[in-house]
Amino acid sequence: MSQRSKLSPGPLAFVGGAEWNEGCSFDGQLIESSKAEKIVVIPTAAAYEFPRRSVDWATRYFKSLDVAVEGVMILARPDAFKDEFIDKIKGAKFIYLSGGSPMHLRSVLKATPALAAIKEAWLKGAVLAGSSAGGMVLTDPMSDPRGGALTLGLGLIKKIAFVPHFDTWDKSKEQRTVSLASGGIVVAGVDERTALIRERDGTWRTEGVGGVKLFASGSEISASELEARIEIPL
Repeated sequence: MSQRSKLSPGPLAFVGGAEWNEGCSFDGQLIESSKAEKIVVIPTAAAYEFPRRSVDWATRYFKSLDVAVEGVMILARPDAFKDEFIDKIKGAKFIYLSGGSPMHLRSVLKATPALAAIKEAWLKGAVLAGSSAGGMVLTDPMSDPRGGALTLGLGLIKKIAFVPHFDTWDKSKEQRTVSLASGGIVVAGVDERTALIRERDGTWRTEGVGGVKLFASGSEISASELEARIEIPL
C-alpha cells in the first residue's frame, strides 16, 4: 500500500472570525475529535497585531475547555524554517491558525517546511482550524479582503474560496467575489463565531452562532454538495 493511500485528512474548520469566544461551540467538538491534550496555535497572521496576546487569549479560552495551548511563534519567514517549530507542528493533533493579515501569513508560509508540516499533520489525521486569515490562505484560490478579488492561496484545499466575517462583508465585495469564481469554484461566506467544517469522512457541516452561504456559478448551493466539488491535493 502506498503512503498516499494511507493518508486520511482530519477535520478542517474554516472559522469566520471572532475566534475563541462564547458561541464557538464547534471548538469543543473539534477537541473531542482530535483527542488532543494540547492545541498548537500559530499566530503568524497576527505578527503585527500583538501575536503573544493572541496566544494568551487562546490559552485562557481553551483552559475553560480543559485543554492546553502551545504557541508556535512563526512570525517572519525565517521562523518557518526552524526545526524547533517544525517538530512541534509535526507532533500536533490539533493545529489552529489565528486571524490577522492573510497576505503576511501567505508570504511567511509559502513553500516552507512549516507549511509542509501543517499539511502533513492534517493529512495524517490532525484537526486543522483556521480563523479569518488563518483559513483564507489554506484555499486556492484565496479571497482578497482588500477588494473581493481572487488570488493565489496555499492550496491545501482547492476549488473553494473562503470569505470570513461574512456578516459584515461589503456587498460589493461579495458580488465581485461570487462573479469572479468561475470554473466550478465555490465561494464560502462564513459569519463570525461560526465554522464551516469538513469532517473526516469528507462530509461538510456548519456550526456556530451565525450562518454560512455557499455559492457556485453565481447560485447558492448546499453544504451537501461540497464533497463532490472540493479537491484535496495529497
